[in-house]
Amino acid sequence: MPPPAEPTPYTVLRSAILALELMPGEGLSERGLESMLNASRTPIRAALMRLANEGLTQRSGRGWQVSPIDLAEVRAVMEYREALEAAAVRLAVARAEPEELAALRDLAEAHRDTDDEETGLRDGSDFHVALARLSRNPFLADGMRDVLTRLSRTRWLEVRTPESRAQARDEHLAIVGAVAGGDADAAVQLAVAHSRGTGDRLLTSLSDERRRLRGRGFSIIESSTAPPPLKAV
Repeated sequence: MPPPAEPTPYTVLRSAILALELMPGEGLSERGLESMLNASRTPIRAALMRLANEGLTQRSGRGWQVSPIDLAEVRAVMEYREALEAAAVRLAVARAEPEELAALRDLAEAHRDTDDEETGLRDGSDFHVALARLSRNPFLADGMRDVLTRLSRTRWLEVRTPESRAQARDEHLAIVGAVAGGDADAAVQLAVAHSRGTGDRLLTSLSDERRRLRGRGFSIIESSTAPPPLKAV
């Protein structure tokens, strides 16, 4: 087995941002990152630009900052996720093999009794990426992975309960059942309802906790590009 790859400025910064060790809105100095990461300016600048492409950093004057959490962007990403997953699910109904669906069902059932928040979030993300892969369209799978990366910081801030985690698991299993049954319309409807429910709970949680989170130093904004709310399905 080859030795694990050495961490790079990109992987270290990305992990710190996604784990909220570097907070939304926090300033980033290339000079400060040089000493923090023991790296030269060129790979640090490349890492910051790569992270900007993922929506995790952005320019701030002559420097950089961790991208604030933008509630309007979260809404737009959730709309994109809905369209992406609906397309992936419809293709999965036509293309997924029974053993692949059995593995997806096992993934949905994994760690059923765990109370560990990190494990639950990782399982949820893994489920949706695996479901998108069953479409046999790598662009849909890559798009789902990108969506979940952009939402990962906000999901850490969502108020989650054992009941909400159990509900998400049951909804995952219902989607798998509809895909396995060959009912594309039902599978898409279940996936869209799950996505919208997740988005509504997330945005409600962030809005309710906005003042407290700002008091902890988190930058949460509402840009002027907010799309109108969706109607219930």
